[in-house]
Amino acid sequence: MKILNFVFHLILTVSLPVDLFAQISDTDPLRIYLTGDSSDVQTITKPGLLLAGGSTDVNSAMLWLLEQSGGGDVVVIRSSGSDGYNQYLFDLAKVNSVETILINSRDKAFLPIVAEKIRKAELLFIAGGDQWNYTRYWRDSPVEDAINFLITEKKVPVGGTSAGCAILGDYYFAAQYGTIQSETALESPYHIANAIGRKDFIVAPILRNTITDSHYSQRNRQGRHISWMARLLQEEKIKTIRGIGVDEKTAVAIDETGWATAFGTNEAWFVWNEAGKPEVCEPGESLHWNPTKAPVRAYIIKGTLEGNGRFNLNNWKQMEGGNSRQLKVERGALR
Repeated sequence: MKILNFVFHLILTVSLPVDLFAQISDTDPLRIYLTGDSSDVQTITKPGLLLAGGSTDVNSAMLWLLEQSGGGDVVVIRSSGSDGYNQYLFDLAKVNSVETILINSRDKAFLPIVAEKIRKAELLFIAGGDQWNYTRYWRDSPVEDAINFLITEKKVPVGGTSAGCAILGDYYFAAQYGTIQSETALESPYHIANAIGRKDFIVAPILRNTITDSHYSQRNRQGRHISWMARLLQEEKIKTIRGIGVDEKTAVAIDETGWATAFGTNEAWFVWNEAGKPEVCEPGESLHWNPTKAPVRAYIIKGTLEGNGRFNLNNWKQMEGGNSRQLKVERGALR
């Protein structure tokens, strides 16, 4: 196999219509990093999602994702950084190639070559970074269309870590005004920084009415996660909202049947309400959500390197290998 490792600079002299590249300059070219065979292959893939919580990648979880690709072409997309995943993924499993595309502007998200390469992938991985950049650069662009094509039509495995995990839900924390801490989100669920994206970006059917979060326990993000769920119940025409929170050094692998398993050394949280809205969720007020008849539930699975536990995302009723908790918020304090 011919092994290549290079940076491809897409500049104005490319033989495509110049107006497509009006905002792409010689000093800011499109960067594509390729490791492996440059020829396109087609393999038998299995659909699946990987929600990784950030920090160190879990080798066994990434291997699971690569195996779902059938050894095809892996594409990594990001808006910062370079080719950090290329050699790592190429060495982890037998694949034809690993190609990273740095899509760090809205103009680059509209370059035909970008969507074309994504659509040809047998596996897509969204690296960590800033999910607001992902949202403002990629949403309502050919990149968004290509990602959704892979998930819903081509049915290849798709994963993301940290910010890449955050944008995979039906709803998502947009980070438009920066991050927000749990204490602030619970005391003021309508704080400007508590910005939620709603069914307008990536469409993964198994994550319908679900909002994800990463770096979960390490950054005490349970509280802000609950605040988003409360907001969505208050504002959207839904009766049940679901959340998946993933710790660092941990990943949730969702197979083609909709069952989730936790890989890694820390925890994965599955959180949902059984019925009803929060008692108090409005601007200027602390969140109060303490239902007695239909509590907010959490099922927590401790990951292992081999994969532990099972949670059925089709119905959120079948689960094993973890522990159950009931959650409540009393005037801005998570209990």
